[in-house]
Amino acid sequence: MAQRDPHMTTRGPAAPALKGGGWHRLGNALKTTVLLAGLTGLVLVIGQRLGGAQGLMMAGLFAVVMNFGSYWFSDRIALAIHGAQPLSYEQAPWLHEMVERLAARAGMPKPKVYILPTAQPNAFATGRNPSHAAVAVTAGIMDILDRRELEGVLAHEIGHVRNRDTLIGTVAATLAGIISYAAQMLFWFGGSMLSRSDDDEGGGVAGALSNLGLLLLAPIAATLLQLAVSRSREYGADATGAELCGDPDALASALLKMERGAEAMPYDRAPATSHLFIVNPLHHGGVMSLFSTHPPIPERVRRLREMSARMGQRTRGRGGWEYAY
Repeated sequence: MAQRDPHMTTRGPAAPALKGGGWHRLGNALKTTVLLAGLTGLVLVIGQRLGGAQGLMMAGLFAVVMNFGSYWFSDRIALAIHGAQPLSYEQAPWLHEMVERLAARAGMPKPKVYILPTAQPNAFATGRNPSHAAVAVTAGIMDILDRRELEGVLAHEIGHVRNRDTLIGTVAATLAGIISYAAQMLFWFGGSMLSRSDDDEGGGVAGALSNLGLLLLAPIAATLLQLAVSRSREYGADATGAELCGDPDALASALLKMERGAEAMPYDRAPATSHLFIVNPLHHGGVMSLFSTHPPIPERVRRLREMSARMGQRTRGRGGWEYAY
């Protein structure tokens, strides 16, 4: 399965090593910081409303513990959830060489390589930093993409690692999970915790309703913040990946093929981790696409095509690859 030799394709000049991140990466980092601060703030507010000062302290402690666990064990958890298996060099030497070449261009160690036993064409990256990272591809992606397109996908995933998106996505998912769990606790206890707290403070029914509204709306707000983090990261990884492989059109073509694959073969194992994949494995269409962890494929393709055009103009003008930023 992993030993299959995909069709060879001709591609443009090899991209030089990636340098710097510029204002684009700095802007994304600031945006992510604000969004994660918003999620953390929601956790603390809910804790305070549930248990006053003691609840605030417990919520803060819980968030720290959960994020500590996410930091150290996120890669193992994500890989285990999806049944990923290590892909040895002997099984696919060309794939390992491709990952090693892209990692060198990104100025980082070669990530470990895994394969997922599913027919849907997809891939994801995980790990807390470039020194402790892994990229995983599905069995299906080896049958659908040629080497040029697969290199674009791997460049996207390595771009996630280089931009520290793998850690950010895990932290965002953890905080959003804490908020959702708090809302479930509300319904589990039938609102007794809130009503008792407000009676003690003289808030009465109005205060209880206010708290109830907060805990009903908080999961929605947390989801929207998580979506904002995920979508921003995908655009950034597309751009970084296109720079790494020097071929934005290859990644654009791969995205279109994988979207069709997700439509034909939805993959619903562990939906909470769907944001890790390069293409949404659940593939919700229509109104539900507004709540997708991924930006629309047509918009991603449009940006990559524009980037390709800029690269082509610079290549014709200066005789070599020049990057968009």
